[in-house]
Amino acid sequence: MQTLLLNKEDVGRLICMRDVIAAVEEAYKAFNSDQVVQPDYIGIHLPSPRGEVDFKLGYNKANEVISMKASSGGFIDNPAAHGVPSGMGTILLFDARSCALTCVMDGSLITGLRTGAAGAVSVKALARKDARKVASIGTGNQARMQIRAINEIMAIEEIHAWDSHPETLARYKADIDSEFGISVVTANSKRAAVEQADILVTTTRGKGSVVEADWVKAGTHIVAIGTDQRGKQELDPEIFRNAKVVVDSMAQCVEKGETWHPLDRNIIARNDIHGEIGEILLGRKPGRENDDEVTIFDSTGMAIQDNVTANRIYRNAIDRGAGTFFEFFKS
Repeated sequence: MQTLLLNKEDVGRLICMRDVIAAVEEAYKAFNSDQVVQPDYIGIHLPSPRGEVDFKLGYNKANEVISMKASSGGFIDNPAAHGVPSGMGTILLFDARSCALTCVMDGSLITGLRTGAAGAVSVKALARKDARKVASIGTGNQARMQIRAINEIMAIEEIHAWDSHPETLARYKADIDSEFGISVVTANSKRAAVEQADILVTTTRGKGSVVEADWVKAGTHIVAIGTDQRGKQELDPEIFRNAKVVVDSMAQCVEKGETWHPLDRNIIARNDIHGEIGEILLGRKPGRENDDEVTIFDSTGMAIQDNVTANRIYRNAIDRGAGTFFEFFKS
């Protein structure tokens, strides 16, 4: 049999953000409809100046596809020392009926796209309908991806952005203005940005509290993206005390997500977590119930997001004759 190879350029041509948002919604619904087998993901931390490598595996009964993704990040010396990006990803797709390898594709762009789409899905489900201002704490690639996705489902009037690196913040402002024409206010402090937010997006991969509880105004929706391993943290755990907490995966978030921190400090109990976002999308639990609620979406990232998104790309490639076929063995 033949296996399809898709590089990053192929992947970028074969799907748009609106379709990724739909794929992520499909993935969350499948996860909460007993259609997914998803083992706990594995992370390996390598000695500095290297970073971490995560491995995510999932089986989707609905499409009969098994996906496996390896993704790396934080390899800061890579561009200069090895001539490759600081973060990379690879996805393998297998036909679950035979376990034959059907596709090898670049996973770095998919990871960015589906993570951005996850934030947008949470905004649809949990943000106030009159939300217009976004605060971005962190202004790297994923911060841009969040704006690309959120801009698909609401009208962003203004972005208040903060980053610990002024040059990164300046590039973000220029890029967002060029791509979307959205006004970006470069905040003098994290607090100044957060206090303006209808929607707060955190993408810092921080190691301690970046956003304090008394900065967050009533009615804010928080998209917590940067914490997906024990030891990372972005939010003051006190923010969770009176918030509606929604997670992508209960099993992952209570062990490795932002939600672990308030649980560890007994600020909330597991029963205080409102539910998984798939339950809201399926109508089993309510989303936002009033304009004063502070809502938090804790996103650790799931294999099923990669599975559904990558399978859509693979099907599009087959339909359009994209990519390159090769053979490991002949049947």
